[in-house]
Amino acid sequence: MDLTASEIPVIPVETLEFSGNIDAFLPDARKVHPWLARFSQGWLVHGYDAVADLLADDANLVPGFGGVIDFYGVRGTMWGRFMEQMLLSLSGPDHTRLRGSVAAAFTPRRANREREMMQRVIGELIDEWAPRGHFDFAEFASFFPVTVICGVLGVSAEPIPRIRGALENQLKSLNMDQAAKPLFMAGWGVLWDFAETVIAEREASGQFDEDALLDTLIAAKNAGQMDDIELRFMLLTIVIAGYDTSKNMLTLMMNMLLDRPDDYARCAEDLAFCGKFTQEALRHSAIASPFRAAARDFSYGGHDFRQGELVVLAPSLGGRDPSVFPDPLSIDPERANAGRHLGFGRGAHICLGQFIARNQLQEGIHLIAQRLKNPRRDGEVAWRPFLGAWGLATLPIAFDPA
Repeated sequence: MDLTASEIPVIPVETLEFSGNIDAFLPDARKVHPWLARFSQGWLVHGYDAVADLLADDANLVPGFGGVIDFYGVRGTMWGRFMEQMLLSLSGPDHTRLRGSVAAAFTPRRANREREMMQRVIGELIDEWAPRGHFDFAEFASFFPVTVICGVLGVSAEPIPRIRGALENQLKSLNMDQAAKPLFMAGWGVLWDFAETVIAEREASGQFDEDALLDTLIAAKNAGQMDDIELRFMLLTIVIAGYDTSKNMLTLMMNMLLDRPDDYARCAEDLAFCGKFTQEALRHSAIASPFRAAARDFSYGGHDFRQGELVVLAPSLGGRDPSVFPDPLSIDPERANAGRHLGFGRGAHICLGQFIARNQLQEGIHLIAQRLKNPRRDGEVAWRPFLGAWGLATLPIAFDPA
């Protein structure tokens, strides 16, 4: 495309108008440029092939949270340090070292071992919530994945209600909205106290469980593979990532199934079909939009990126690219190429917890469909901002308890 920067279309991804109706903006933008758009803070990559290529381009693009830190003017704070030094923000040897310290806990085999725990957690949640006959599904879902992650870590889920608000506010920092600053900064203090308490209590106990990820991390710290701050950052990265992503995706899946009663009934009967629906939902509405920064001047697809520019890669928009997925707005669990979705990213920063996330979604929707019969919307839905972790902020439903 031989377009100047000013000729490339603007897509207002930072607005709620966009997050609630993304398909009203994409077709016209694609007519002007097939894979690139601008937004207020930088570039938005929305074409499938470009998203796939640039997600894996670790030479030219590095995690781009420096621009977020500067946007809020919080460089030098512990939160700013976290955003620069957590696993998602690192590249090269430090990234390899820290990712290696937790990789064994997130293999496909380990994720399959956790299915029984996932079933127990979602079953207990349904036992608690189903007698109401109606609730906000987004709130209900928020307790599921993070409880599973606590199980993987080998820590009590008892603090979740106390830290849930702080978890809810952390990824609001990626909305590029100054109003979010006091929320995530206050929440950071709550989360830091949680990490300090959990780690101090575990270290003082002297116990070691080879199946508990927290004990593995403490052992890695004691062996000199990470320091005290890296240990706390890793714990918080796992908890924050385990909170916002899967519960947003589960809520989106439920919203889709409310309009597809036949698919919902089949989810209750067929676990393998739940896996197919999960893949198609990830193709249609992946929730994460990774932030990158140009490490140097470079060219891709005829466009020149300049060093330091913020680049947002949008797998959810790539999944709706009609050149790759025919009739992309329709939801077809039998779609032959749904598995090509980019919902978990690519390259060195591919989602560490993808196998746990996929199993959670599959097991969760399977048991939900068995236990919540005839679900229907019971009020207006509200959308989250697109940047960061997209999804539904509220999904009020009513149903007939099984």
